[in-house]
Amino acid sequence: MPNIHDDPAALKALQDDLYREKILRARRMTTQERLTEVFELSNHQFGMMLAGAMHRLGTRDEAAGWQEVSRWMERLDRVRDAGLYVTEKPAGK
Repeated sequence: MPNIHDDPAALKALQDDLYREKILRARRMTTQERLTEVFELSNHQFGMMLAGAMHRLGTRDEAAGWQEVSRWMERLDRVRDAGLYVTEKPAGK
């Protein structure tokens, strides 16, 4: 069986099919299912942040990891509050 990575057109077709299926699945979801997905993604992301914090600190202590995550989140809040982080491009720029 040939490797799909050797055929750019076949790889692109597979990527398009996967993307299309994701879109169709999302359209079939109820509001409750979408909300559940959001919380699962959020929980996963916080777990990744915890793992990264613990790795950076060189510890297995979850409490220390959560303290570091909290410090990161507070720093993000300060940056956002100072107007240095925005979710939309400022008007006229």
